[in-house]
Amino acid sequence: MALHLYGHPDSGHACKVALALRLAGLDHQVTLIDIWAARDTRPDAFRAISPLGEVPVLTLDEDVIFQSGAILLELGERFSTLGMETPAGRRRARELVMWEGNRIGLCLPQLIEAHRPGSAGLPPEVIGWLEARYTIDCVNFSRLLGDGPFFHGAKPGVGDCAIWGYVQWLDKAQVAPTQDMARWINAMRDLDAMTSPEALFV
Repeated sequence: MALHLYGHPDSGHACKVALALRLAGLDHQVTLIDIWAARDTRPDAFRAISPLGEVPVLTLDEDVIFQSGAILLELGERFSTLGMETPAGRRRARELVMWEGNRIGLCLPQLIEAHRPGSAGLPPEVIGWLEARYTIDCVNFSRLLGDGPFFHGAKPGVGDCAIWGYVQWLDKAQVAPTQDMARWINAMRDLDAMTSPEALFV
């Protein structure tokens, strides 16, 4: 099966998928899409398969999948990998992907963009609201992680890839990790498959 990922290292959503592919040991090709360019200037071949003109997009032979959470779940289910080998593991993966997308994966990208040099920023009250959400998310991060090194237990899985997407850039969001978060971040960085965002897309 031929896998082809379209993404960019500045996209946490694309990084989630690229990391999952590496952790699962799935051979794939990569096409770099300039997310800082206007969408109507992106390659025609990419725009033809990306319904929203956004990354990530993954093709699996003739199948085209967009949205990072959907891609992660497809990879886990189709290849029986990354914690999705059992019904309980698949349920766990869905829970974590949904939590990330609705909670910590909502506030962190907005904070990162607000603090990005050259960004228009956000009003102080909006930043305060996002930081308040992050405080709650930190509490639930610890509840979901528990005592294990990863969200799927002894090994990282789909949920870890989803959560890594933007937690890897807490400094850019100008927020601090909790003790549990720092422990998990260190465990993720120690993985043999881990590399820089830039190296994921070469």
